[in-house]
Amino acid sequence: MGEEVRQERFAEADFARFVARLSEETEALGRWFDRADGEEGGECAGFELELCLVDGGQRPAPENQAVLAAVADPHLVPELSRFNLELNSDPHPLEPGLLSALRAELEALGARVDREAEGRGLHFLMIGTLPTLAEEALTLENMSPLHRYHLLNDEVLRQRRGRPLHLDIRGRDRLVTDHEDVMLEAAATSLQVHLQVPLARSRRFFNAALVASAPMVGLAANSPYLFGKDLWAETRIPLFEQAVGCNPPLGRVTFGGGYARDSLYELFLENLREYPVMLPARLEDPAETFPHLRLHNGTIWRWNRPIVAPDASGAIRLRIEHRVMAAGPSVPDVVANIAAYLGLVHGLAQDERPPESRLSFEAARANFYAAAEGGLNAEVLWLDGRRAPLREVWLGELLPLARQGLRGL
Repeated sequence: MGEEVRQERFAEADFARFVARLSEETEALGRWFDRADGEEGGECAGFELELCLVDGGQRPAPENQAVLAAVADPHLVPELSRFNLELNSDPHPLEPGLLSALRAELEALGARVDREAEGRGLHFLMIGTLPTLAEEALTLENMSPLHRYHLLNDEVLRQRRGRPLHLDIRGRDRLVTDHEDVMLEAAATSLQVHLQVPLARSRRFFNAALVASAPMVGLAANSPYLFGKDLWAETRIPLFEQAVGCNPPLGRVTFGGGYARDSLYELFLENLREYPVMLPARLEDPAETFPHLRLHNGTIWRWNRPIVAPDASGAIRLRIEHRVMAAGPSVPDVVANIAAYLGLVHGLAQDERPPESRLSFEAARANFYAAAEGGLNAEVLWLDGRRAPLREVWLGELLPLARQGLRGL
């Protein structure tokens, strides 16, 4: 979940003030990238997992405020809609026992959520798009009561000059609809894996995450249905991209425009230069923690997003958020998908022949959307120059590579 803001509305002066602070912090971040090699922490990983609250008929239940109050745990936070929740893990070192620790954490907090939900005749589901969700449930009345969400909605519509969000997804069926607010976003729930990496190797890891995006979205795909239509294997991908339909040509939800060439600082410069500010909040955090830069970055939803933030000790760390996987459908699936990603991205990042030198960015992007549409049956262009179904690539090459990557942790 992004950071909450205290203001209820913004004036033009707020935008000017925020842009000035954002520019200063972006320049300071460039200096941090130049000097931070000796200030790195070890590798660690964690996750965010978005949940759907449903009633006995498996329909969305807008009761997250009651469940949040009953569980009362900072690891459980609201999401955009009142029928969604987000479960956050602690960061864990990349060492033996990591996956067991993540599973134990997920099971323990998930059991508490389910216990409190069951007392209200509810339970939670994990899936990329909830098949029983009707568009009529996606109203501002069902938006979680946080200023951030209402302000984002207002700003998206302002940048669109009041035009509704337009959804047009062609799959086995076709879904075309217009929606008057950003609540379409709430139909998409995901598993997001965070990986803190050494700054010196962060470019390799980021590019590896881009290459890994097609295999991972195909592997984790579980979301063919939306509003009664049979669409993509992972319908969440086009849904989320179109649900925040502003800022062409890049888009606020995007696979990106290319591999990182020299460092991930390039992406923060792109944030400053290419993306209008959406939440010009007045922030009091120290400038050295980059509060304006972090808030702005949180309104740009790259499928692989670099994040700079203080850790528990207050030191600034860099991590990569991999956002392509659907939530669920079960705890073992979630942990297995995390394992597959961590193994695969390490295997690719540590390959003597960088995968980004063997697969063009255009091909990596095309693979991603092909895998989102077709799942494991999608045909992809892989590193050896051959085209093959993604299932064959996983069985023949990627599973051994992921296993090798995990062994090296």
